[in-house]
Amino acid sequence: MKKSKPVILVVNDDGITAPGIKALMETMAEIGRVVVVAPDSPQSGMGHAITIGKPLRLDKVDIYEGFEMYRCSGTPVDCVKLAVNTVFKGEKPDLCVSGINHGLNNSINVLYSGTMSAAVEGAIEGIPSIGYSLDDFTLQADFSHSLKYVKEIALQVLANGLPTATLLNVNFPNTKDLKGIKICRQARAKWAEEFDERVDPHKRPYYWLTGVFQLDDQGEDTDVWALEHNYVSVVPVQFDMTAHHAIPVLNGWKFNA
Repeated sequence: MKKSKPVILVVNDDGITAPGIKALMETMAEIGRVVVVAPDSPQSGMGHAITIGKPLRLDKVDIYEGFEMYRCSGTPVDCVKLAVNTVFKGEKPDLCVSGINHGLNNSINVLYSGTMSAAVEGAIEGIPSIGYSLDDFTLQADFSHSLKYVKEIALQVLANGLPTATLLNVNFPNTKDLKGIKICRQARAKWAEEFDERVDPHKRPYYWLTGVFQLDDQGEDTDVWALEHNYVSVVPVQFDMTAHHAIPVLNGWKFNA
């Protein structure tokens, strides 16, 4: 029997009470039945970390009326794993959406992002998955101008599916004057990190991570270019990290062992 509404798993890395997940939940509720499984505290920068060696807790909570919500003590990836195996009991939702993140996850940031790692885990589980991020780190972030695109992209994924082992990384510039959607590639960039050394009251050193985003890519088909020009960037992402173009090169090496 065909379901009357798609079932949508909503996750994030900013925590279950973050404004971004509330905006995403409410938007997805216009499309289908929403189930939320999110961390009990902020998990930004956790990447694809999972919890091993200690127990995980998953508690049903009643934070927003009318939503089925679960608070997880683990990472964003833990949230997806527990959702599939415990909440859905092996059944797969029709869509997994992560975010809306407070802060961009463009370019190299996709590797560090808890938001995107949750979406990647959804894709690994065979669920069509999308990560959404907005260029505003504040708790007062205004998501309203992005929501029609959030909904439209989700509807397109539900209607058309995604290529095998692929998910979408969607980023929004912090402007109300959005020009539309650009399908992009990930820009080549890196963080030039510095560690600010300080001393605590016990005379022990500690460090704060700082850094500068270095863009080494002037292409006009990248997510960085799209965002700088007020477009919504949509990058198809894969979790197969094989450098397929390098295989013929390595096959040409003469191994002596």
